[in-house]
Amino acid sequence: MITWRDTEDIAIALAERFPDLDPLTVRFTDLHKWVTELAEFSDDPKGSSEKTLESIQMAWLDEYRNR
Repeated sequence: MITWRDTEDIAIALAERFPDLDPLTVRFTDLHKWVTELAEFSDDPKGSSEKTLESIQMAWLDEYRNR
């Protein structure tokens, strides 16, 4: 089970789902949609904020750069 607080787990899941996509090119609206579509995600879709999405994007960027 993943919630909005699980930034690292979300980043890993997104990096696995979109291995060739630069996270800096992703709009927050798309990022929000993709997070809520993760099979392991089980939190309130309205529970995110711009700060939360930015944290996820930066963690995903770290994953992307370290591959």
